[in-house]
Amino acid sequence: MILSQAIAEYVAWRQSHGARFVTSAHLLQQFCKSLPEATPCDTVTQSDALRFLRGDGRLTRTRKNRYGALAGFYRYAISRGHATRSPLPPAASEPKPPPSVPPYVYSRRELQRLFAAVDQCFRSAVRLDGDTFRVLLLLLYGAGLRRGEALRLAMRDVDPAEALLVVRDAKFFKSRLVPIAPQLAAALERYARQRSERPLPKGNDSTFLANRDGSPVNPRTAANAFSRLLAAAGICRRGDGTCAPCLHSLRHAAAVHRVTAWYREGADVQRLLPALSTWLGHASLEGTQVYLSMTPELLQEASARFDRYVNGEGGE
Repeated sequence: MILSQAIAEYVAWRQSHGARFVTSAHLLQQFCKSLPEATPCDTVTQSDALRFLRGDGRLTRTRKNRYGALAGFYRYAISRGHATRSPLPPAASEPKPPPSVPPYVYSRRELQRLFAAVDQCFRSAVRLDGDTFRVLLLLLYGAGLRRGEALRLAMRDVDPAEALLVVRDAKFFKSRLVPIAPQLAAALERYARQRSERPLPKGNDSTFLANRDGSPVNPRTAANAFSRLLAAAGICRRGDGTCAPCLHSLRHAAAVHRVTAWYREGADVQRLLPALSTWLGHASLEGTQVYLSMTPELLQEASARFDRYVNGEGGE
């Protein structure tokens, strides 16, 4: 079978079984484009596969993702008789991917600068206004939402009176209820009144966050606007090996600041971590651990808790 046809069939099969399968589908399409058109599955050589895995030669975690996408495809292709072998090298021979780069965690002072710069940054905005963007930032930090989750919220999903958000079809196609603080609920209620004065093309199913004309906020537009906001707030990448600051970093900050506050309050952090994991929409604690970078502030609080424990002053 022709490679492109087999890949299209495999992607459709995965998606028909409930997987979004967007990233892996994109990688498989890239692999297909790296080869001549109408290449049969069984004419792909190991050299072809290695060339795709290497990319530009730098060892990144992308190589592992490419290998996984191709391995899944060839298991399917062989089981369906579309291919008789896999051109991939043995998994044991694959280089170990480099460690993940620690996420950027905004300090509270940086957050203050970000919110203070919103009005100035959006003063001449035509479609996406400052009020909408400020609420987006509040949802990412105050409710710990992913960018896509916040942008997909519908009017019916936001209940300020009950201080509750309904996040539908999130990662892994799961939905969840997200309780929010009274201050955030009040901010959402104010914005909801403003939003109701804009066009609602789908009624209560219209997006909660919207441009001036009522249209949904495009993720790329939000990312570009945030880049401008970072520049206006004077926030740039640090020289400490962490990722560059981005919208998703607000979610990291939400998790780290919550745990820091628990330490200060003398709470049982280990007992509360599963609740944090549920709030963030993670399937397990392992997913939450990625967010809990040891910032100086968090490290200081954890050390203070340990010192109190060693000195017999209580603690976990």
